[in-house]
Amino acid sequence: MAAALALFLKLIPLYVTVALGWVAGRYLEVSGKHIAGLMLYIVTPSVVFSGVMAAPLSLEVIFLPLLVFGFATVLALAHFMVARRVLTDGSASIIPLSVGSGNTGYFGVPVALLLFGEEGLALYIVCMLGVTLFESSVGFYLAARGRYDLRESLWRVARLPSVYAFLAAVFLNLSNISIPDVFIPLFDNLRGAYSILGMMIIGMSISSFRGLVGNLKFTGLAFFGKFVAWPLLAIVFWRLDSQVLGIYGLAVHQAVFLISITPIAANTVVIATLLDTSPRQAAGTVMLTTLFALVYIPVMISLAL
Repeated sequence: MAAALALFLKLIPLYVTVALGWVAGRYLEVSGKHIAGLMLYIVTPSVVFSGVMAAPLSLEVIFLPLLVFGFATVLALAHFMVARRVLTDGSASIIPLSVGSGNTGYFGVPVALLLFGEEGLALYIVCMLGVTLFESSVGFYLAARGRYDLRESLWRVARLPSVYAFLAAVFLNLSNISIPDVFIPLFDNLRGAYSILGMMIIGMSISSFRGLVGNLKFTGLAFFGKFVAWPLLAIVFWRLDSQVLGIYGLAVHQAVFLISITPIAANTVVIATLLDTSPRQAAGTVMLTTLFALVYIPVMISLAL
């Protein structure tokens, strides 16, 4: 009970930030679309770059984001095939992002710090980069395919800087080149902006949303993929690796499991808003999963960790 209460207190600022975003969108007429572009093309790549630069990299550690990326892609494609059959309102292309991604940054980082401490948090952030890579490549591509043709969709993916930020940081880190001290405060401030703006854009998007649930089929499929399919895949990996493969230790298994139980990523709303593809449906579903996670995460942690 004490751990659950501590976790609850850690999450309260996230909900306050969402409420402030709702006020900004409803009464100050702040444009979520402009902030979405800022997040996708400037803030998120900066966070990815600084996170990889700070991580102790090895070949085994470098493979972790690729592993998480693979899990997210498999889940996204499987649910996308179902979504194309059951959703007829143009929202099917947002399902892969909703299922494959997770609010691993704004939501997951405080939880990881609470559970694993500073050392475990660094490992969690490396795993988290797999979700960021998924959002910036496969997830964005499938979302864009709902609005653009193949050529235009691929061009938009190629223009996303997060993938290049990740590759550049890996190269510099392995070359023993660090971020100059004069720029460290800048990246610290950008990480703060990442959390604040990412949660506020959810509030801005739902300010004009008529009912949080929206399309029940979309909401149900997103909830199943995020809170049932993802955790099951993480548990299967945990059991298989710990009992058969023996590649990773408990810390990695716990980090992947925590990633699997986070709510739908706020960046889903960012991308849906930027592409103008069912942004209200995405915002409402993200908000519902964020509220649900307040109870779901403590329960799952008590059962699995």
